[in-house]
Amino acid sequence: MSRSVRLAAGVGATALLVTLTACSSSDDTSGSSAAASGSGSSARLSGTVTVFAAASLKESFTTLGERFEDEHPGTKVTFSFGGSDSLAASITGGAPADVFASASPKTMAIVTDAGDASGTPATFVRNRLEIATLPGNPDRIASLKDLTRSGLKVVLCDKEVPCGAATQKALDAARLTLTPVSYEQDVKAALTKVELKEADAAVVYRTDVRAAGDKVRGVDFPESADAVNDYPIVQLKDTQNAEAAKAFIALVRSAEGQKVLTGAGFLKP
Repeated sequence: MSRSVRLAAGVGATALLVTLTACSSSDDTSGSSAAASGSGSSARLSGTVTVFAAASLKESFTTLGERFEDEHPGTKVTFSFGGSDSLAASITGGAPADVFASASPKTMAIVTDAGDASGTPATFVRNRLEIATLPGNPDRIASLKDLTRSGLKVVLCDKEVPCGAATQKALDAARLTLTPVSYEQDVKAALTKVELKEADAAVVYRTDVRAAGDKVRGVDFPESADAVNDYPIVQLKDTQNAEAAKAFIALVRSAEGQKVLTGAGFLKP
């Protein structure tokens, strides 16, 4: 090989080495940037997340909202709690919200059928009914049938509300007919009637009885097993804060979120 050929080959090898080194450096930088971007994405969350949630989720979701804000400084979670049917109607009517958590697939379907959901709703917990009585259970209520006794003031959720629909399903399973003194628009309103001693008993969720503490007494009944409600959650199509909405849903479905929810008496999905 001539001297000129050897020189050219040496220059080419050096150039190739420089090129490979530059590419490797570029790839490392790109990978590091991507990793930093991925690990720092949650830290960049900011702004308000508006969550419409079933009334029975009030205590648990309030706790999770506070944790979300602590984990993501610069964010704010605002809640609207109420009957799932009313919340669904508000969403389809154009009320601004980022996340919807319903107490039944039926009320969630109001939103999904209207095309107002982004993605497929996921069931994150389940809930079971229980009878709430006055403290000490002075009327000695021991079964669903006892609620049909004459002179007993019983309150139920409206039949269009998930807890009301579940109650009717339990009554049908027991072949019972019950005429309440009032139908309430959400489970908290029904429970409040007993807490204020305006009613002797109400059929509510087990979670609500637990949240009320010593203000009421809970009575389990076997027919409740025939009327367990699934709770779905979904991000809404017109969200103004999609990343934060996804992160809140992820928290609800995480091991941390499930611990809070099951601790409140909810059943795992």
